[in-house]
Amino acid sequence: MSSAPNHGNVTETAGLPSKHVSIGGHVQQVFSHVKIENLVAGLSGGVVSTMVLHPLDLVKIRFAVSDGLELRPKYSGIMHCMRSVWHQEGLRGLYQGVTPNIWGAGASWGLYFFFYNAIKGYTKEGRQEELSPAEHLVSAAEAGILTLTITNPIWVTKTRLVLQYSADPTSKQYRGMVDALVKIYRHEGIPGLYRGYVPGLFGTSHGALQFMAYEELKRDYNKYRRASSDAKLNPLEYITMAALSKIFAVATTYPYQVVRARLQDQHNRYSGVGDVVRRTWRNEGVMGFYKGIIPNLIRVTPACCITFVVYENVSRYLLGTK
Repeated sequence: MSSAPNHGNVTETAGLPSKHVSIGGHVQQVFSHVKIENLVAGLSGGVVSTMVLHPLDLVKIRFAVSDGLELRPKYSGIMHCMRSVWHQEGLRGLYQGVTPNIWGAGASWGLYFFFYNAIKGYTKEGRQEELSPAEHLVSAAEAGILTLTITNPIWVTKTRLVLQYSADPTSKQYRGMVDALVKIYRHEGIPGLYRGYVPGLFGTSHGALQFMAYEELKRDYNKYRRASSDAKLNPLEYITMAALSKIFAVATTYPYQVVRARLQDQHNRYSGVGDVVRRTWRNEGVMGFYKGIIPNLIRVTPACCITFVVYENVSRYLLGTK
């Protein structure tokens, strides 16, 4: 007797191999767990957190690509970078690239929660026991790969827009998100829109580790207070769980973000992931892979907290759960 979850009996149909029917049945059952409410709640959380914290994202990317090229501005720290951008271009400068960031963060969080909850629901179907940490990890990784495949072009345009250093709008290479998408496709084709996709795939481990930690923290905390594993927490408790899981994930996986940002940067050319790793290691050592981690932690930790608090409350409201 198999110990796998019971996802329904599949019988052979005339003219169709049982393997094909099984795959179709699995896909159909995964979609039976899809809830638009998860998409809306995740999108809401991503948009709100991005609007509040985009300037810190701009700082993080500028530090991540600071590889010594003369054309790049030199910054002594986070506040110096923000003051420099503010003096050059004002609030508009601090919000360069915010449009694709809103689209990207909204779509990414929305799709991530959308796919993650569907895959998690499918995995748990027919079982009484809770999912294991490994099952949470795999569910989150699968959701991350699907989300990245859809949203990678948006992240490329955000990086390109954030790395426009001139204060003169007429001398900028890209006028906005749509202009960047069109120009990248025209001059670099589909590969240009998918720069950084391979390190991005490695980056799905970041989301997977974060979601695994978040789920385990919530479950252990609810067990400690003798409540059901999916019991509602107060905002401070959600913030604590989200912050701890995010710090754990960032500390574990940050180097991939530096590699990805450098691949997407229009001011330098690398032949691939291996080239970025070799040149960064040779020129900057191990610390080169952690450039920008402080502004990243300052940005992503509150961003994650805002996103999860908004998501948990919006999803419970839309789904009618308490």
